[in-house]
Amino acid sequence: MKDHYGRKINYMRLSITDLCNLRCVYCMPEEGIEKRPHKKNLSFEEMVDLVKAGVALGIDKIRLTGGEPLVRHGIIELVREIGQIPGIKDLTMTTNGILLPKYAKELKAAGLTRVNISLDTFDPEKYHKITRWGHVEDVLAGIKAAKEAGLHPIKINVVLIKGFNDNEIETFVHYTMENEVDVRFIELMPLGESSDYAEHQYLSNDEVLKRVPELQPLAEPDKSGPAEYYQLPGAKGRVGLINPISKHFCKECNRIRVTTDGKIKPCLHSNQEIDILALRKEGKTYEEIILHAIAEKPEKHHINDNEKQLLRNMNEIGG
Repeated sequence: MKDHYGRKINYMRLSITDLCNLRCVYCMPEEGIEKRPHKKNLSFEEMVDLVKAGVALGIDKIRLTGGEPLVRHGIIELVREIGQIPGIKDLTMTTNGILLPKYAKELKAAGLTRVNISLDTFDPEKYHKITRWGHVEDVLAGIKAAKEAGLHPIKINVVLIKGFNDNEIETFVHYTMENEVDVRFIELMPLGESSDYAEHQYLSNDEVLKRVPELQPLAEPDKSGPAEYYQLPGAKGRVGLINPISKHFCKECNRIRVTTDGKIKPCLHSNQEIDILALRKEGKTYEEIILHAIAEKPEKHHINDNEKQLLRNMNEIGG
């Protein structure tokens, strides 16, 4: 399944909730968000039917996101149902890791392949500050639980923030020496709640290579996603750089995003959304809706072109 620009679209990011047990400053308001009635969100049954339609069209990678997906009641059963759909090669989840000690083994048994865990600092005080009430020890316990459950490879997502965690770049990089994980630095994006924040605290991922010049690019580049991977000599893990601001990787974009309230976003950095529930009421099939969304994918985003900032927060889009 290809779009108008010849890109193979095989990846669906499915946000199953916009609720979260943290309040990260670049993701959602401190007071949280108002809980929507269930009828205004996609049901699990609708999500499963949507995924089945996507797989029939060529989608073979599904990522469950939020908010925090593990706060959604019934998450294990949803993973199990999606995991049983023939044709899915990779069923993954992005999580803050806090609830993994409780759910990691069940998630693995239900069919989850691996997890990406968000962690912007190892410092307890700074973690509490950036999340507004979290405890970094809970995330470290989640990483340990994911390892023990066999959710491999583990990818740790670090949003690089000037003046907050740039003094921990070396710490994160050297964490890969003894730990078989991918530490991935992600440039801070101006999305919703983070628009003003990002304007003042954005830092290019080039800073990582400046600070740790001994990082070496992989001999065989990993082309499974947008990250550019490097490694310290002798390290068990890898370091990835995801550069949505300093370097467009739009020409390799292979994904569509589905929000909790039933909208398909052909591009993360655009306000354009395809209303699944409205189109279903008009009699459109899930296959027709997905094909329509893929046909609407732009050639590239315009985040560096002074386009009006997005109104949606990342927890609403799907992190």
